[in-house]
Amino acid sequence: MIITVTHQAFEKTPSIVAKVNVGDRTGDIALEYAYVRTQNIQGSWSRNDIENNPDYSEDVTVLADLPVVDGKTYGLRSTSMGDYMLLDNKTYKVAMCGFKEVN
Repeated sequence: MIITVTHQAFEKTPSIVAKVNVGDRTGDIALEYAYVRTQNIQGSWSRNDIENNPDYSEDVTVLADLPVVDGKTYGLRSTSMGDYMLLDNKTYKVAMCGFKEVN
């Protein structure tokens, strides 16, 4: 199963940033898996070119361009409250605690 992650909390327009393969996980467990896989905790979830990067996961396909500032490439931000996830044709908003279906 695949979850599509859209960042919208801090952007002027929504941006689809990733697809996360959640395997056979379903419901909130699948959403939580995708959320955790798109967090920057000890590295960058969106970069596979960093050595010893524990936040990178082969389950994540990055769909957005990485930001470049003054010739330096940065990773994408962490998924946050106010962002969206699409699972089984249902859209969920990342809430303060958990996820809220918005369809």
